[in-house]
Amino acid sequence: MNDSEFHCGFVAIIGRPNVGKSTLLNHILGQKISITSRKPQTTRHQILGVKTSSTSQVIYVDTPGIHNRRSTAINRYMNRAANSVLNDVDLVLFVVQALQWAEEDEVVLNRLQEITAPVLLVVNKIDKVGDKNELLPYIEKLTAMRPFDAVIPVSALHAENIAQLEADVYERLPENEAFFPYDQITDRNVRFLSAEIIREKLIRELGQELPYTSTVEIDRFEEGESITRIFATIYVETKGQKAIIIGRKGARLKSIGTKARVDIEKMLDGKVYLELWVKVREGWSNDERALASLGYTNE
Repeated sequence: MNDSEFHCGFVAIIGRPNVGKSTLLNHILGQKISITSRKPQTTRHQILGVKTSSTSQVIYVDTPGIHNRRSTAINRYMNRAANSVLNDVDLVLFVVQALQWAEEDEVVLNRLQEITAPVLLVVNKIDKVGDKNELLPYIEKLTAMRPFDAVIPVSALHAENIAQLEADVYERLPENEAFFPYDQITDRNVRFLSAEIIREKLIRELGQELPYTSTVEIDRFEEGESITRIFATIYVETKGQKAIIIGRKGARLKSIGTKARVDIEKMLDGKVYLELWVKVREGWSNDERALASLGYTNE
C-alpha cells in the first residue's frame, strides 16, 4: 500500500448476537454510537461509524447479530439488515467469542462462503480466557473451516489489541477519496441516537424482565437555545409489559428516563428535558407495516 495516497472503504462488522460487535465499534471510534447490553440482539439497525485520519477514512457498518431464532417480522428484519451489507463492503470483520462456537456462528460462516471481500476473523473477549494457550487450538479449528485473511484476538471491552486490528483493516482499504466530512462519525441523526439511548436504558433497567417486543419512537424533538425537549414513546405489545416498564408508582419509567436523559445530555452537550410514555401496540414486532411505521426499514 502506498501511504502517500488516501484510502477509504466500508467495513462490515458481523457475527452472531452478543459477541461484542457494538462494543468493538465504540472503542474503535473512541465514542459511543452503538448501544450495548448483555442481552442478545440489542442492535437492531445497521449503524455506520466513521473514523477519519490524515491517511484514511474507515466506514464501519455495525449490524444486528445474525441468528436463526423465532421467525417474527422483526427477526427477519434484523437478519436482512445484517446480510444485505455483505455484498457492498470492501472488508468484513467476522467477530466470534473466544473459545465459544455456536450454531449461529455456523450460520454466519456459511453466509461468508458466498462473498468475495477479504474476511478478518476477530476473536473477541480474550480477557475472559484464563489460559491463553487454549486460544491457539480454537483458532486452528476455525481457520480449518475457512481461510481468513488475518486472525486478530482482541478484548473490545478493554480495548486490547484494537490498534493491531485497525492496522490490519488499513492495509486492506482501497484508494479512495473520503465519502464523509472529516468531523462526521455516524450517518445517524441525534433523534435516532436519542431513541437508541432510551432503548439501551430500558434493556439495562429491566434485564431478564424486559419484553423483547419493545421499541422506542421519538414523537417530538425540539431544540431550543437553552434546552432540548424530547418527547418519546416506548411501545410494547401487552398491558402486562406496559405495567412492568412503568413499575410501582412509575418508579421504573422514571429511572429509565433519568439515566437516558443524562446520556443524551452528554451527547448533545446541553440540557435536556425528556418525557417518556408507554403505549400498547399489539403485534407490532410481527407486522411488516407496523415495523415500517416505527422506522424498521431495510433501505
